[in-house]
Amino acid sequence: MKQFLEGSRAVAEAVKLCKPGVISAYPITPQTHIVEDLAQIIADGELKAEFVNVESEHSAASVVLGSAACGVRSFTATSSQGFLLMIEVLFNIAGMRIPLVMTCANRAISAPLSIWNDQQDSMTARDSGWIQLYAENNQEAVDFHIQAYKISENKDVMLPVMVCMDGFILTHGAEVVDMPDAAEVDKFLPPFNLIDKLDINSPKTLGAFADPNYYMEARYAMQAANENALKVIPKVADEFKQIFGRHSGGLVEAYKIDDAEQVIVAMGSIVGTIKETVDELRAQGKRVGVLKIITYRPFPRNEIIRALKDVPEVAVLEKAVSLGNTGPLYSELRADILGKGKCSKISGFIIGLGGRDITKESIKEVFGSLSKEETACKFIGLKEE
Repeated sequence: MKQFLEGSRAVAEAVKLCKPGVISAYPITPQTHIVEDLAQIIADGELKAEFVNVESEHSAASVVLGSAACGVRSFTATSSQGFLLMIEVLFNIAGMRIPLVMTCANRAISAPLSIWNDQQDSMTARDSGWIQLYAENNQEAVDFHIQAYKISENKDVMLPVMVCMDGFILTHGAEVVDMPDAAEVDKFLPPFNLIDKLDINSPKTLGAFADPNYYMEARYAMQAANENALKVIPKVADEFKQIFGRHSGGLVEAYKIDDAEQVIVAMGSIVGTIKETVDELRAQGKRVGVLKIITYRPFPRNEIIRALKDVPEVAVLEKAVSLGNTGPLYSELRADILGKGKCSKISGFIIGLGGRDITKESIKEVFGSLSKEETACKFIGLKEE
């Protein structure tokens, strides 16, 4: 059923449809509305679940670690500094192979303090073992949360999934969203059944001490699970389309790149602006396109290589910077695709940090820069003074 909803409310409704038994979070802008709405949903009796109030994001992550380890489908959400406070526990959740879903309402990190959007928070956990999905719009945010549980709980994956949605732009933006029917979600997402769980009737230990004889094998198993996820994620997206009638999710999405001479690679809500810019430039006869990365972890290098094999010039446009190096997405793409097929140039651009406006003119500037000298970490939109 189509509804006009704020992004946070739409996510709360999607999470409700997945029927988690435990939700725990600490409020932080711009994530707050998601868990505020879920708390109200539980208080109104629309969802049978425990909402656990805690004093910090570290505690919230610890609560859902424990509840999911006991076999209860669980959910949490955070942003920015709260995300960083969680990060110790996020590594534990992935290392313990606990299925879980979290929303990261992407926001800049301190210092200086900023409550506005970029993607530097979630990028700090790219090596944690969490699967990361990036939504372009609120419809994808809804769909990705439902798919995330199915991916996370797949027996060949058993890893937590982070759905990343740009703070304010999506969380506080209202759009028409096609909310799935509860019966269809039940058909798509079976009840959570964790085999290896904490149970007083069958005592065991999770996340135990590992000496050098065991630790490396545990990390290898996580790497293998991430590789399995590259196969599972597209299958889940296909099944989602069969039940709900729309394609949503997967690894990457190509937009008008079949004959493109220049392509921008990006993630998140910025892709919508790039698509509109591509349409304008196409109308002027320019052969440009955009490749959207949906799944950033595990990194879909083979799909990216195939998509860009006939593209001579590539730009990576990202709302994050690995200080002292380049943009994190750029560094990975350059290693994978430069020299493959027709790709002879790949440039990296940083844009929109701390919520700086991203306009069509700035996207056109990026396309215009591609014909010039290759750049690795060029900041777009800096003030001249």
